[in-house]
Amino acid sequence: MNERGFVGGFEVLPFGLLVFVAGTLLITNAWAVYDAKVAASAAAREAVRAYVEADSSADASQLAREAGLEAIAGHGRDPARAEIEWAVGPDFRRCALNTVVVHYKVPTLTVPFVGAFGGGVVQTSGRHSEVVDPYRSGLSVDGFDPETCHA
Repeated sequence: MNERGFVGGFEVLPFGLLVFVAGTLLITNAWAVYDAKVAASAAAREAVRAYVEADSSADASQLAREAGLEAIAGHGRDPARAEIEWAVGPDFRRCALNTVVVHYKVPTLTVPFVGAFGGGVVQTSGRHSEVVDPYRSGLSVDGFDPETCHA
């Protein structure tokens, strides 16, 4: 029986393993970016909701920032990588539209249980808008017209 070529193709196994590892790392990084997008969207929603439901305008912006960072931390992300900014507002009066944008920086390569590698980052963001309740108590009614308020 002729067995020449029995071990042929063995040299391809390390290349296949390399492709498998690289593909796994790529999928892991894509998942990290998606997960950061979900966390940023949740943080934006919680921040603007904390703002429009605050008791006074004096502490509304601080409450919004704290709520956004807590939402980021609640998703298992590092709050230091998040940036919270107002696209519209902040405006603490009846019918005022407020929009918060949360940017989050994700390292280009994130490996579970090990950490982040690489110098580059991917920036993802989430945005949410809410209107201050037009019939809310405790706010001034100067210039308020419920007919022109679009919630």
